Amino acid sequence: MTDVRGHMMTSINRRTLLAAGVGAGLLTACGSNTGRGDGGGSGPRLSQWYHQYGETGAEQAVERYAGAYKKAHISVQWRPGNYDQQTAAALLTGSGPDVFEVNGPTLDQIQAGQVVDLTELLDGVKDDFNPAVLTPKTYDGKIWAIPQVIDTQLLYYRKSLLKDAGVEPPATLDALVDAARKLTDSKTKGLFLGNDGGAGVLGGTPLYAAGLQLVTDDGKVGFDDPAAARTLGKLHQLYADKSLLLGAPADWSDPSAFLQGLTAMQWSGLWALPQVRKELGDDFGVLPFPRDGAHGRPSVPVGAYGAAVSARGGHRQAAKEYVKWLWVERTDYQEDFALSYGFHIPARISLAKRAAKLRSGAAADAVRFTTEYGYAQPLLWTPAAQTAYQDALSRIIKSGAGPESELRAVVRKVSDELDRVKKKP
Repeated sequence: MTDVRGHMMTSINRRTLLAAGVGAGLLTACGSNTGRGDGGGSGPRLSQWYHQYGETGAEQAVERYAGAYKKAHISVQWRPGNYDQQTAAALLTGSGPDVFEVNGPTLDQIQAGQVVDLTELLDGVKDDFNPAVLTPKTYDGKIWAIPQVIDTQLLYYRKSLLKDAGVEPPATLDALVDAARKLTDSKTKGLFLGNDGGAGVLGGTPLYAAGLQLVTDDGKVGFDDPAAARTLGKLHQLYADKSLLLGAPADWSDPSAFLQGLTAMQWSGLWALPQVRKELGDDFGVLPFPRDGAHGRPSVPVGAYGAAVSARGGHRQAAKEYVKWLWVERTDYQEDFALSYGFHIPARISLAKRAAKLRSGAAADAVRFTTEYGYAQPLLWTPAAQTAYQDALSRIIKSGAGPESELRAVVRKVSDELDRVKKKP
């Protein structure tokens, strides 16, 4: 996530990664191949693909990194259009990239042997990579992509509005429902979760806040529990109370509703933080999604693109060495990529802690929340499971459909999906 490069308006692809509880895929209009950025190294020629970033300078930066590598000649290709579709097709041929950016890989790609095992690249440094984004790139005990940067979502709140209303920053979901009600008046709504009431962006986040999971570590449905229905029912209460801002000029990924005072609290992305800080100064704070229930804990959805190696490439070992150089060894490039072209968190815990731009204020809080409470959409969570769950969540929030019956149907669908994918060779 999301995934969301290029700040608010130009990076729909990164937001898409995060919007469904992280990792749903990138769906934008098709585009053409724009190969450029030939690195000046000697040795084999390697092709490296990136999806099209929105931030100024990002393309030039990755070309500069490639040009600094001396053991191979790196040709960077900036790929506009439906990047996931392009890479999925290319991995079936011998004419695709050697190294490519991916918000997976998907379970299908791993099981089909289309990507190379990169486990050895993290020898001695694995524990320094944020586990929330490394885990979804791990299957059968092996690592299939090296996380590049982290994008995340947070709850922004206006300090002065909460103080005037006598409301404390909410630490529980019940407190969030109560705060949103108290903060709502004729001019300002208490909370903005998106123009659909939150069904599109929240995804599995409330379930994790209840101490549950989408998929358990042993591959079973992680929300077949009465706590799931209780938590999701509280999201409908926000809607029923008319505490939610609906029909805003821009959706959740853009902080304009928050900045214009249309809402006292808004769920949005880390990418919005520089703009919020510029316009509001210190009059804001950030929070994770509040915990719910006795076994709950705060929840922070995260997403991360990673660097993968195609199994059909002609220089697999050379490609692995390049990935290790860029995304493991060159920590200066990793920090530059995360924080010089947009606002993201480095995938390395040590880099996130020491980066000057992330060491104070709301940015430091975001790093801490992500490290302590971050979760990513699990590898076994299929598109079919995602659709079933999100459709049910929408009916629960907006129509007041019974959470228990809705979730029973989703549990059956997800269980069938998990059985299906686990039977694959």
